[in-house]
Amino acid sequence: MRIEDYPYLYETHLHTSQSSACAKKTGYDMARAAHEAGYAGIIVTDHNWGGNTSVDRSLPWREWTKQFAEGYLDAKRYGDAHDLDVFFGYEAGYRGTEFLIYGVDPEWMAEHPEIHDATVEEQYQLIHAAGGMVIHAHPFREEPYIPEIRLYPEYVDGVEGVNATHSNSRSKGHNKPEFDLRAIAYANEHRLPMTAGSDIHNTKLFGGGVAFRRRLTSVQDYCRAILSGEDYVLTNGETVYDKRGGILGKETV
Repeated sequence: MRIEDYPYLYETHLHTSQSSACAKKTGYDMARAAHEAGYAGIIVTDHNWGGNTSVDRSLPWREWTKQFAEGYLDAKRYGDAHDLDVFFGYEAGYRGTEFLIYGVDPEWMAEHPEIHDATVEEQYQLIHAAGGMVIHAHPFREEPYIPEIRLYPEYVDGVEGVNATHSNSRSKGHNKPEFDLRAIAYANEHRLPMTAGSDIHNTKLFGGGVAFRRRLTSVQDYCRAILSGEDYVLTNGETVYDKRGGILGKETV
């Protein structure tokens, strides 16, 4: 297995200032930075109503979903003009426990207001019915905004085993590599697929993500690749891992 055999790197965990209150840069700026850094694509995963969203929660549902999509659409404007794949996702929050949602789009959200008050189990059922995928984001992160570690192996499709903010040496927040080690062990214990992302909020990119042998065609294609067991590697921008979390090397993809 050679690292250079996986030339298509995708950032799977990225926030924009239009939709995430903790983010510092617009979708357009984030997409441009990713393109210049050599990414094949990005998945915009802004915080939803259960997390640190910057969108007014009192808005009517359809208006809320419209404004929530602005960061993604801004990134896509750059991507469409510069041959960068830009896909939609979001980060769902449940009292500090967070999940990365892939495979649905803003139109689906607008048509399914029941997702707003769904339990973790109901979220899993709704996203699956739509053909999407639920990934437990940074399951072992310890921070004041996370009151306790809650694990739901029966209601997720996979685990974010590598989060660059935990283990990349340039990270200034949440930087505890043991969070990733625990996530990798947990995913393997439950035989759940693993993903990687940077959880990036500004244009000082870490280079984390999932790298494939081929270019993806859509976010649904990303879901299929992860769930089908397709060959890919994970990286935090410094260390490269196989899809079970085994270290392959210290160079970037």
